[in-house]
Amino acid sequence: MAMTMAMRRVHQWLDVREKYPLPPREILDETLSSDDEEGARVGTLAAHFGFGALMGAIFALLPPRGGALYGVGVWGLSYLGWIPAAGILAPAWRHPAHRNALMIAAHLMWGTALARLLRELEAAEREAFGRPSAATDLNLELQERGRKR
Repeated sequence: MAMTMAMRRVHQWLDVREKYPLPPREILDETLSSDDEEGARVGTLAAHFGFGALMGAIFALLPPRGGALYGVGVWGLSYLGWIPAAGILAPAWRHPAHRNALMIAAHLMWGTALARLLRELEAAEREAFGRPSAATDLNLELQERGRKR
C-alpha cells in the first residue's frame, strides 16, 4: 500500500511528457486488452498487489537481509530483466530518468516496509507463542547449513 501511494503521489509531480501510465497499468494494458476502465483499474491493483505479495513471500523465506536492497533488486530484475525480455515493456533505460527514480524510490519504500512488517510479525509471534515463526526457523536452518559447508 505504501508503494502504491508513493507512486501515485510522485506521478503527479512528473513533467506532462512523463505522465503516461505507471508500469503496473502499462503491463496490464500490454498483456490484457480491456475496454472497461474500471475493470482495468481493479485488474492493475490486483496484479500489482498479487506480485508484491509473491515477492514478499519469497523475501520471508530468504535469510535476513536489507529490505531496501531487496526492493531495488525486485525493480532491477523486473524492469531491466523479465519484463523487457518477455516483450511487455521497454527496458528501464529507455524510460525517462524521473520515472525510473520514482519507481526505484517506490521499490525502496516497499522493501523497507516489507522488512519492517516481517520483523513486527515475527516479534508478535514470539510474544504470543514464545517461539520464532516458521519462516525464522527456516532461515536459521538455512544459515546453519551454509555454515557447515
